[in-house]
Amino acid sequence: MKSLYVAVLFFAALNPSVWASNHAPSLTAKDLNGHMQKLSSLRGQIVVLSFWATWCGPCQEELPRLSKLSEGYAGKNVHFVAVSIDEPKDRAKIAPFLQKQNVTLEVWQGANTDTLSSFGLGDIVPGTVIVDDHGEVVSRIMGEARDEDVQHSVDWLLNGRRDKAPEAMIKRY
Repeated sequence: MKSLYVAVLFFAALNPSVWASNHAPSLTAKDLNGHMQKLSSLRGQIVVLSFWATWCGPCQEELPRLSKLSEGYAGKNVHFVAVSIDEPKDRAKIAPFLQKQNVTLEVWQGANTDTLSSFGLGDIVPGTVIVDDHGEVVSRIMGEARDEDVQHSVDWLLNGRRDKAPEAMIKRY
């Protein structure tokens, strides 16, 4: 029995997502107008939360796609938020970056790599979580999310969790 316990601990040490809670951690950040926003205020909606930074190459590819993808869910109970982990000294670059990339997503700022880690995403951007209407994380995407990764999770939730559940953790790097 002791060897089984050791094996389970060893597996968990190699797979930190095992320890990650399914309940989305608390997140408070400022929007681009300086107003405080809370993830908990979006309870009752499906939330696609994408962590990114202006200096991140894959983020430059991902954010415009997520912005376009969000348009397909307009009028549905789905809310997309792009959360910047840019340091305070670099936050002036956010608005020009978004304009240049044609990103129309709601944007929050003030997160950091500790925030990513608290969501079970490690410390590399981009990272995306899909949160259900009860505040539970149903899927984590480490690295650049593909449209089908996000769509599968969101559609599964919108369709009452019928059919095959999305993967709890997807690694794209």
